[in-house]
Amino acid sequence: MSLDYIISIMKPMLEGAQLTVILFLIAIVASIPLGFLLTLAVRSSFKPLSLFGHGYIYLMRGTPLLLQLLFIVFGLPLIPVIGEYLVLDRFVAACLGFILNYAAYFAEIFRGGLLAIDKGQYEASKVLGLNKFQTTTKVILPQMFRIALPAVANESVTLVKDTALLYAVAVPELLHFAQTAVNRDFTIVPFFIAGILYLAITLSLTLFFKWLERRFNYD
Repeated sequence: MSLDYIISIMKPMLEGAQLTVILFLIAIVASIPLGFLLTLAVRSSFKPLSLFGHGYIYLMRGTPLLLQLLFIVFGLPLIPVIGEYLVLDRFVAACLGFILNYAAYFAEIFRGGLLAIDKGQYEASKVLGLNKFQTTTKVILPQMFRIALPAVANESVTLVKDTALLYAVAVPELLHFAQTAVNRDFTIVPFFIAGILYLAITLSLTLFFKWLERRFNYD
């Protein structure tokens, strides 16, 4: 396969990779705080809120992300009466699906981080005269994020790979352009290039989280 051919397919595939990265950034920035709020809801002493949190997490983790994307893109418009108001741009719908889905996973990660903190930390904070807000923000949350960071990093890498599901709802991301080139030119080279681009994105993300882990552990 000539270098000219590789160069010719790189431009659309890089555009697809750009959309992949944009979706990832939107999803990660929105789903992490939403996941933390869900963790607080699950741990709430207000029973209806706690039940809602548990139910939401079970629903999102118990059904495939692809099914959720298909429902948001194609199912919501079919709801009687209000369906016509729920027609979303496909990229917006995909972002919404990823945010809602990954928030449930991050909620469980943060809940695990909180459970891993020794109860003595709360008692020590009380002895030092810290109020509940100070204990939470200065003692508990920093430890929770440090404990949860490896799992957050792993889930973030998974999120990058899951962006390939956008192909199923006709959003022109990286895999879409690779598949188009394969069908048009009868060669598997575009798949190899797509794989290299995915690896480059995930490697960059992995190095970033490794840097964060070193900061949390040694600073």
